[in-house]
Amino acid sequence: MHLLDLIKKYRIQVSFAILLIIVENTAWILEPYLLGNVIDALIDKEFTDPSQNIFFPIFIWVLLFCINTGAGSFRRVYDTKLFTGMFTRLSVYVSQNSKQKNLSASATAARAELSYQYISFLQFRIPEIIDNLISIFGAVIALYFFDWRISITCLIIILPLYFINKFYVSKITPHQKEYHDKYEDVVEVISQKDSEQIEEYYTELSLPQIKISKWNALNFSLIRFILLIIFLSVLYIAIDLDGFSAGELFSIVAYLWTFVTASESFPDLSESYTSLKDISDRLKKD
Repeated sequence: MHLLDLIKKYRIQVSFAILLIIVENTAWILEPYLLGNVIDALIDKEFTDPSQNIFFPIFIWVLLFCINTGAGSFRRVYDTKLFTGMFTRLSVYVSQNSKQKNLSASATAARAELSYQYISFLQFRIPEIIDNLISIFGAVIALYFFDWRISITCLIIILPLYFINKFYVSKITPHQKEYHDKYEDVVEVISQKDSEQIEEYYTELSLPQIKISKWNALNFSLIRFILLIIFLSVLYIAIDLDGFSAGELFSIVAYLWTFVTASESFPDLSESYTSLKDISDRLKKD
């Protein structure tokens, strides 16, 4: 059973969950712009125009904040009910499939545990991916309305980030396979109750994880360095080349920070993807 097969079986429920994610994160990406308007309205009322109407921009911002909060709260309850049910069905499939293939109890238990990553990916990683896509491209679009040079600067940097992560995936894929190969023996090793063997087993099991973490650290560092250059470039354009108001500067910095934060999550998402792909290939072979 593959991830797509599981999604097809629950396509209506998963589609509704994704809709909630889109509503939540679209509201979130619009908030900095509206809050910037609130800041400018408050400053104008205080220093330039006492008759300035501040009710409407505050009302719109609060309304959007409530939409974001409401969709997010409901989604968290809905997701738990949906994905626990999906995991139950997947566990039954793994058990039946292992029985047909005469796999050992250790391999069956390990694969049932590893298969939870399917559900974890749907419940946690899919929202992260959608959130990051909306954050990155939403920030680029929003920044375009302030200064096209800021937007283009952020857009250009997406390409090297993509290739860095592609290289990262190619390096950690064999280590993910090595880890899963070893993990399938966990029940068998523990059942023997030999403390020295258990210690040796977990020491060996940690080796591919350490290798993955080293590549993750390198990938993260490269991305952070590139994002630092972007941050400095955008701040130069925003502060030295344009005469933005306080509210506009707040919005620009908020969108830039959103772009940076979303981009920083690439290594972890790539690691989850390679792990899931190996598990999928593993179950397919069976």
